[in-house]
Amino acid sequence: MNERVLTNSLLNDFMIYLREDEKSRATIDKYMRDLNKFMVFAGGRPIDKQLVLDYKEFLAKGYAVASANSMLAVLNAFLRFAGWYECCVKRLKVQTKAYCSEDEELTKEEYIRLVNMAMSNDNERLALIIQTLCGTGIRISELEYITVESLPHGESEVNCKGKTRVIFIVPQLRKKLRAYAKKTGVKSGPVFVTRSGAPVDRSNIWREMKALCEQAGVSPTKVYPHNLRHLFARTFYGLEKDIAKLADVLGHTNISTTRIYIVTTGAEHKRNMEKMKLIL
Repeated sequence: MNERVLTNSLLNDFMIYLREDEKSRATIDKYMRDLNKFMVFAGGRPIDKQLVLDYKEFLAKGYAVASANSMLAVLNAFLRFAGWYECCVKRLKVQTKAYCSEDEELTKEEYIRLVNMAMSNDNERLALIIQTLCGTGIRISELEYITVESLPHGESEVNCKGKTRVIFIVPQLRKKLRAYAKKTGVKSGPVFVTRSGAPVDRSNIWREMKALCEQAGVSPTKVYPHNLRHLFARTFYGLEKDIAKLADVLGHTNISTTRIYIVTTGAEHKRNMEKMKLIL
């Protein structure tokens, strides 16, 4: 039997397959990052079931369950592409969390402090990016769909993960973004661009957000772009109490995914339990 070896050539073939399958650029980048991690772990060793099981154990020890399962899903997709079906492994078992840690939940007050601190640092772009992510609920990879052309009507069509949805840009945000685009000379395409005119990079946004933590008095564990999407989801759900509508707004196919976004620390549940006054 021929040895199964993960090579750059095979990775490139898989990347071409993903493109032909119309995966988004962000999804392809994520797949390739995850597979490169496995490639480093394999260290040139032949791929077999035991090696993949060892990798699964390695991920279980060093990553959160959700992150580990995401990387295993990518690896399984690659193994199926390569025809190495017998090497696929099951995902780690997940126990649904009823509540999240207070160290993880970004509050509205903390969000406001981050925005104000960015403005105090004369970083208007970062302040507006934070508000755009939190005010629309979009993913960081979808920021490029906030274009100058989308501002007059307050609607933007987003294509992500093979699905298309319309997101709304509220008037207050539209006004800010139009003024910013005019100030920076951006007349068409994405509002947020680098000096070279390319859409801003997620890693730069992440680093800039982390730099605000100490100044704004917000725990670094709470400050990352996707947590702004979670804050949007909790706030929206608090007004609507309609998880199906929230799933549509976020672009989720499975409501089970949406439930993850509205998990809170349980403080509200505790207050309601105290109001019940069932303890004599």
